[in-house]
Amino acid sequence: MTFPETDRERTWAAGVGAAVLALVGGSLLFYDTVYGGFVWHYFWGPVYADAHGAACAAWNGGSPVLLDSAVQCASATEPVAYPGYTLVSEVGYMVTLIVMLSGVVFLLDRLNVGENRRLLFALLPFMFFGGALRVVEDANDALGGSAVPYPWNSFIISPLIYFTVFFLAVGALVLAVWIARRDYTDDYYRPLAAIGSAVLAASLAYLGYLAATTDRVHFLPVFTVLTIGIATVLAVAVYKGADAFAPEINYGTGLAGAVVIWGHAVDGVSNVIGLDWGAELGYPNGDLVPKHPVNSAVVDLTQQYVPQSITAVIGDAWGFLLLKLVAATFVVWLFNDELYEENPRFAVLLLVAVLAVGLGPGTRDMLRATFGI
Repeated sequence: MTFPETDRERTWAAGVGAAVLALVGGSLLFYDTVYGGFVWHYFWGPVYADAHGAACAAWNGGSPVLLDSAVQCASATEPVAYPGYTLVSEVGYMVTLIVMLSGVVFLLDRLNVGENRRLLFALLPFMFFGGALRVVEDANDALGGSAVPYPWNSFIISPLIYFTVFFLAVGALVLAVWIARRDYTDDYYRPLAAIGSAVLAASLAYLGYLAATTDRVHFLPVFTVLTIGIATVLAVAVYKGADAFAPEINYGTGLAGAVVIWGHAVDGVSNVIGLDWGAELGYPNGDLVPKHPVNSAVVDLTQQYVPQSITAVIGDAWGFLLLKLVAATFVVWLFNDELYEENPRFAVLLLVAVLAVGLGPGTRDMLRATFGI
C-alpha cells in the first residue's frame, strides 16, 4: 500500500535538502571558511580528535594534525578542535534533533503508531544502551583502541553515537511493528523493548568481560547503586511534591513525566557523585571531570561564587543537579493536554527526546565510573 506525499512532508524534505545543499555547496566553494572554520571546527574535528585519543586536532590548512598536549593545542593556529561539545555544536545538534524528530513523526504517521506514551517506556532500554555503548568506546580508548579501530569508533563517540542509536532504534521500531502486524505479539511495544534490552545486555556483558579479563577496566557497582538510588528518591520527591502543591505540572504527562524527571536526575546525580566524590568512592583516576559545556560552566560558577569553605564540604557539582531537576520539571509542565491532543505523536517523541538527552549522558557518566574507565 502506498501513501500520497503530504505538503508537510514536501516542505520538510525541501528544507532538509536546502540545508544540506548549503553546507555541501559552501564547503566546496569556501573550503577553509565553511568546512574548516565551521563544519570541521565544531562538528567533525572534535570527533576526529576524540577517536584518536588526542588532546585536540588542528586544521592545518586542510591537513589535520593531532596534538597530544594542552601546550601544543594552545599554540596551534586556529581552527583547533577539542574532543567534546561546544555551545555551537550543542545548538547545531539540538536543531538537527528537532528536524529528525519531525521526520520520525512522518514515519509514525505512515505506520499509524506512536501516539501512546507507552512508546517512551518501550524505548527506555535504547537510552541506557546509548550510554553503555559510549562507555564501550571509553573502554576501547583505555585499551589503546585495539577493539574498535578508527574510523569505526567514530560511530560510538559523541555526538555520532546519538545518530547511531537513533537509527538503530528507528530500525527496531519498524521491525517491532512488522512483528506485531504479523500477529506474533499483541503489540509492538514488547518486541521493541526486547530488542533494546538485548543490545543493552550485550554492551554490559562486554564491559563485564573487560572488567574480568583486563586491568584497565574495573567494577565499582557503588556508583550505579548510589546514582540510581538517589535519583529515584529525588524524582519521586519532585513528582509527589508537584502533585501535592502544583498538580498542573503533571497533568499533561502523568507517569511519563516522572520518568523524564528521573532520567535527568540520573544525569545530575551521576555528575555530583563522579565529579565530587569519585576519588572517595574508589574511582581509580580520582574525581571525574565535566564533559559538557553546561555542567562545566555550572561548576566554574559555583567555584567562583560559593565560598571554598562550603564547596570543600558539599562539592561544586550540586548546582548542575539542581538545574537538571528544575529544567526537567519545567519541561514536563509545558506538556499540557492541549499539546498532546493537537499532535500526540510529536508530543510523545518530544518526551522521548527530552528523556534521552538526560538519561543517555547520565548513564554514560554512571557506567564510566562503575567500570573505572
